[in-house]
Amino acid sequence: MIRRRTALRYVLAAAMVSVGIVHFVIPGWFVSIVPAALPAPMTLVLVSGAFEILGGLGLLAPRVRRAASVGLVLLYVSVFPANINMIVDARASHGIAPWLLWARLPLQAVFIAWALYVGRDQHSGPGQSQIAQ
Repeated sequence: MIRRRTALRYVLAAAMVSVGIVHFVIPGWFVSIVPAALPAPMTLVLVSGAFEILGGLGLLAPRVRRAASVGLVLLYVSVFPANINMIVDARASHGIAPWLLWARLPLQAVFIAWALYVGRDQHSGPGQSQIAQ
C-alpha cells in the first residue's frame, strides 16, 4: 500500500511539474482555452502553471505534502471552466473530438481523488490527519 501511494505520488508530481512547465513553454495554447469572461488570460495561465509546478514539487516534500495536495485540488477546481470552455467554444477545442472533451470532464474528479490520496501521510487512514499523529 505504501509503495503504491509513493509511486502514484511520484507519477502525479512528475505530471504536474511537466504540465506546469508546458504552461511557460507554449502559453498561447492554454490562453486560447481560458473562457473569454475571465480577465488577464496570460496571467491566469502563468499563475496556474506556477501552481502546478509548486503543487507537484510540494507532493514530494513531507512537510508540505498535505497542503500541496489540497492546493492541487483547488487548482483542478479552478481550471474546470477552461475544460468546459473547450466544449462550448469550437475555437478552444483545437479540433479535439467532442466525445474526448466530454470524457475528460470526469477525469477532474479522478485527479482530485488522486491528489488527496497521495497527499496523505503514509500511515494515516482516510479520516486521519497527519497533525494528529
